[in-house]
Amino acid sequence: MHLPFLFRPLNHLAAAALALATFGAAAQATAPRAEVIHWWTSGGESAAVKTLMEAYRAAGGTWVDMAVALGEQARAVAINRIVGGNPPTAAQFNTSKQFLDVVEQGMLNHVDEVAQRDGWDKFLPEVVLSLVKVKGHYYAAPVNIHMPTWIWYSKAAFKKAGIAAEPKNFDELFAALDKLRAAGLVPLAHGGQSWQDNTVFTAVLANVGGRELYLKLLRDRDRNAIQSEAFKQVLLTFKRLQGYVDKGSPGRNWNDATTMLITGRAGVQIMGDWAKGEFSLANQLPGRDYGCIAGFGPAAPYIIQGDVFVFPKTSKPEAIKAQQLLASVITAPATQVAFSMRKGSIPIRTDVDASKMDACAQQGLAIMKDKTRQIGNGEAYLTPDQNGALADILTAYWNRNIPVEKVQRDIAAALK
Repeated sequence: MHLPFLFRPLNHLAAAALALATFGAAAQATAPRAEVIHWWTSGGESAAVKTLMEAYRAAGGTWVDMAVALGEQARAVAINRIVGGNPPTAAQFNTSKQFLDVVEQGMLNHVDEVAQRDGWDKFLPEVVLSLVKVKGHYYAAPVNIHMPTWIWYSKAAFKKAGIAAEPKNFDELFAALDKLRAAGLVPLAHGGQSWQDNTVFTAVLANVGGRELYLKLLRDRDRNAIQSEAFKQVLLTFKRLQGYVDKGSPGRNWNDATTMLITGRAGVQIMGDWAKGEFSLANQLPGRDYGCIAGFGPAAPYIIQGDVFVFPKTSKPEAIKAQQLLASVITAPATQVAFSMRKGSIPIRTDVDASKMDACAQQGLAIMKDKTRQIGNGEAYLTPDQNGALADILTAYWNRNIPVEKVQRDIAAALK
């Protein structure tokens, strides 16, 4: 009796092929699938996020990328998706109080199992730990540590302007800016956007005001400190910097300002270490093509900023599995180093092999080992509303002729 073709016995090779195909389909069906919303869209950022994708895939997961330009927009998309009942697996937020309301409204899953198993309490800096751990639960997985107030300078621009030595304080920085202008270059590459204005202010507050005034202002919201002569000098120094930007500054993106240093059109930029990702993309190296200053003096605060992934509420076992795998993968030492080398940040942990990281990153990691220099950025101490109000006041002062005493009063009122 002849069997129909479809029911004839398979030879060994065909049987093996069918078995592999069946196994592959089953594995693909059960692989943790993570749809990730983030705002890493610049060239350097896109290169960095690929390292997370690769690490997640190597761990057996499937990464579904959803990049949304601009942080505020990306966070809005994520929250709308959660409210609408179609949550992503994970969403990027800053290492701040941005997601506190989302936690309090019960919109996130925690990843306690991963954090406890991997020992997050043992390696996370206190500033980061205090933000990702809310009421005893870990609601966010930190991806990196950024320091927002690095001072970058173009070696080519400094050479053209005859600047032989790296500035060691603000007086020397202003002298360098004057030489850059005299050489026909843009002294300070800056994007006239509120958050960038706030970044410059924070750099001045940390380096001119120092750690004590910084904390009194942002953490304690001390009215006497805000009205002090010391803080007045901070504001005046901040305003003085505005005189060194070019007419094309308003509305400029941060990475376009970095490009001005890369091409030698400008001398200095005050920006987070994510700018290093743009230098790397242009094949420029610290020490050869550009310089990096974490702060003026050995006691200068190292401001901790960064990014986290939060995990929207879901009861689906496969989604929870994907969230937990993602939390574990992105905090692993190897992933941390690979990501930071592309992103320009430093790892969230110091127990990593930093030998292949660049000189600026190694400088940052060395500073991070001194806990007395660790300090949170404004978003670690202020609510989003307070931070927004402060930024509005600073941007108005940056762009308009407003008496410094009025700015002090306005800040005191905004930070009550």
